[in-house]
Amino acid sequence: MGTVTLGVSIAVPEPYGSFLQKRREGFGDPHAHGIPTHVTLLPPTEVDASSLPAIERHLADVAALGRPFRMRLSGTGTFRPLSPVVYVNVVEGSSSCAWLQKRIRDGSGPVARELQFPYHPHVTIAHGIAEEAMDRAYAELSEFEAAWTITGFALYEQGDDAVWRLEREYPFGEGAESSVPSQSDVARPPAPSR
Repeated sequence: MGTVTLGVSIAVPEPYGSFLQKRREGFGDPHAHGIPTHVTLLPPTEVDASSLPAIERHLADVAALGRPFRMRLSGTGTFRPLSPVVYVNVVEGSSSCAWLQKRIRDGSGPVARELQFPYHPHVTIAHGIAEEAMDRAYAELSEFEAAWTITGFALYEQGDDAVWRLEREYPFGEGAESSVPSQSDVARPPAPSR
């Protein structure tokens, strides 16, 4: 059956998702059209296609433990010079994202893997482009704000054309047994969205 490249992420909803994707294209990122705007939970991971049913069961199990949580994006950051990335900051919801990604990559699960860098939830807006364009992305989106409630995550597969396509959505389970940590700052009202 061969291998497939998978990723797990939280989609940034409309109108923010397409707005940030168009801005990413405008900064000259040649891969922007094939990457839906997202917060990564599992980075691109090559797996044997025969393991897909086990991976889907594992993701459903993780999602069943989840509960909706608030996400808020605000301003920009960068991983430069370590990595050529400019991103929009996740300022609310980061501990819940960290909890989810840790369980998805659990050492006993079918997509166990180590990360190249410590996990830091973010929304990429420029990657691997000219320094001047990275500086422009950092400056032009420095006042960007968005907020919404996360109700699940999704599995994506990268095609031979390098485009990431939605394979399956995993809504969070309901009930009091959820283990996703609550945010310490949920009592604060979110910033106005643009």
